[in-house]
Amino acid sequence: MPLLENGRPVQNTWRYVAEGEALGTGDIIVPLERLTEGLTHTGGRVGVLLPADAQVSALKEALPKLALVAVTFPIFRDGRAFSQARALREHLHFTGDIRAAGHVLPDQYEMLIRCGVSTVEVPDETDLSVWARALDQFDVAMQPSPVLDEKPTGFALRRLLDRVTEKAG
Repeated sequence: MPLLENGRPVQNTWRYVAEGEALGTGDIIVPLERLTEGLTHTGGRVGVLLPADAQVSALKEALPKLALVAVTFPIFRDGRAFSQARALREHLHFTGDIRAAGHVLPDQYEMLIRCGVSTVEVPDETDLSVWARALDQFDVAMQPSPVLDEKPTGFALRRLLDRVTEKAG
């Protein structure tokens, strides 16, 4: 499964560990239920697969030991992972990799990044150019981002327009 970072494919060094499977060596992503066991892993970096219905606060104590949190989209219209990513960056100040996994669409890519996601798993046989173009599709964002500040937000432009209108009127 290809992995994207900033619209470009990158090497994936991480391996998902299934329920009941030995941790082994290398960089691993464990299910939330195996987080305590995963934190004892000494053969590489540790990440956790956070289900869409889990609270990010469950990771608060473990975050300093985690290199990756994978937020999941069980279906494309389930947006809880956006909120999880934003909470990880803004409220818990997680600086590691936040990965989007599951049913993610290119149309969601920019918003994922704006919410703090750094890498996205995309299906095999995906046209990666579609994902790269998705990052440049909009010039204005609806809300500010904890990680991106280069695009004006719709609210900021509205306030600016109101000020210009007041001065002209």
